[in-house]
Amino acid sequence: MISASLWLIRLILAHLLTDFVLQPTAWVEDRRRKHFASGKLYWHALLTAVVAYVLIGWQYWLVALIVLITHFLIDGWKSYRPQRVRYFLIDQLLHLAVIGGCWLLTFRDWAIFGRLYGRMNADTHSWVVLAAFVFVTSPAGILIGQLTGQWSKKISDPENSLVNAGKWIGIAERIIVLILVLQNQYSAIGLLVAAKGIIRFSEKDRQEVKTEYLVIGTLLSIGIAIVTGLATRLC
Repeated sequence: MISASLWLIRLILAHLLTDFVLQPTAWVEDRRRKHFASGKLYWHALLTAVVAYVLIGWQYWLVALIVLITHFLIDGWKSYRPQRVRYFLIDQLLHLAVIGGCWLLTFRDWAIFGRLYGRMNADTHSWVVLAAFVFVTSPAGILIGQLTGQWSKKISDPENSLVNAGKWIGIAERIIVLILVLQNQYSAIGLLVAAKGIIRFSEKDRQEVKTEYLVIGTLLSIGIAIVTGLATRLC
């Protein structure tokens, strides 16, 4: 019998293989058009269950059956939803919740939550790192928005597309920089800044105010992430 952790990894691998690698785009499009009447939806759910069954072992046939039914229902529900990030994330979280539930019911290792809670309470640094990652997302973005407000108001951007795109770029950028600082990889930060500079500032239609806004926003974003990372390492 395989270990509980290996069993869980194999079940997650089965999901990744069947939901992303082995699922043709034509199956997804057919499901969006026909919903629960799509034959491809049935094949996809069956394939997911079969791969899970093969990877975790024949004695866990009930888990494979649960995966078959829930995957069919979740993907069928998603076929009615518009193609937005939120529904993609909800879809994946539901699949992972089913996998986690099957793992808990199979091995009944409820004490894992107590051990995890105790470990988190005993390790102050873990909470500091978690707080740092939360800070460099939206809180740091709001701070940067306040500091660069005088430039952003002067930019001609009626649909606010620059600000919206910059928000997500900034969050990803700060998370990457924070990880690099925590891993003491400062040279990689320089490569990230250079790459972003080449992409951002090679635009043909850039305005002087827009360039100033981008430069100041980038420096603030990376600077905040670096300072946050250094402060986290000291704690």
